Amino acid sequence: MAHIIVVGNEKGGSGKSTTSMHVATALCRAGFRVGGLDLDLRQRSFGRYVENRLAYLARTGLKLPSPDYRPLAEIDPVLLGPDENAFDRRLSEAVVALEGVSDFIIIDCPGSHTRLSQVAHSLADTLITPLNDSFVDFDLLAHVDAETGKVKGPSIYSEMVWNARQLRAKAGLKPIDWIVVRNRLGAQQMINKKKVGTALEDLSRRIGFRVAPGFSERVIFRELFPRGLTVMDLKDTGVDTLNLSNIAARQEVRDLLRELRLPGVDGGPAAT
Repeated sequence: MAHIIVVGNEKGGSGKSTTSMHVATALCRAGFRVGGLDLDLRQRSFGRYVENRLAYLARTGLKLPSPDYRPLAEIDPVLLGPDENAFDRRLSEAVVALEGVSDFIIIDCPGSHTRLSQVAHSLADTLITPLNDSFVDFDLLAHVDAETGKVKGPSIYSEMVWNARQLRAKAGLKPIDWIVVRNRLGAQQMINKKKVGTALEDLSRRIGFRVAPGFSERVIFRELFPRGLTVMDLKDTGVDTLNLSNIAARQEVRDLLRELRLPGVDGGPAAT
């Protein structure tokens, strides 16, 4: 059975689609079969990333490992059972279609609360929550005392993850391994970085997630989007010499993949 990785955060601009594409590509390059779903039915950044990649490979004749991206199929309302939700059915059918041909399925969620996102979180074996290193983004996880900086209690997104965990427990499924990934860490914001880090460590002990370093603010992560490429692909596309920023970006992807502790992947448990 495929291991399902959900990339979720109810705030836009946190790096969900960039994280999805880089994790998916890194797993493909490691020899795994990777399926992909994008639940942002309007923007489809992850889906567009894969489509751009396939178009680039067709133009250039290059062969690079790529995720098996599938759009959610429309459902004829007459096929729905009594009280069956169309979005539930669309997601369920997409996951079933990928499970038999994938080692991992990556589901990129929209930056808002939707029915699809809510259901996807309950399917997650691994949940990745990218977070910009600021208290604006942190507010989705928890409320903080303005004077002391101490965590007062979980916020809306954490409560949604808690509900997903409860649903999995009732169904007899293994717990979600939740990783909060700190993106856009800035060396120029040392005081803020320390405060956010302290708050994250406090909250992680309360509600049960791991904290991992993510991607720094680098132009390379954005400029490769039109070709659907990632920093892991650069040498295969004719870039003979990587600059220091590119090398650091590749290492960030490797470090994140190791921190995820995925089954069968370097640093993770043995696959079952």
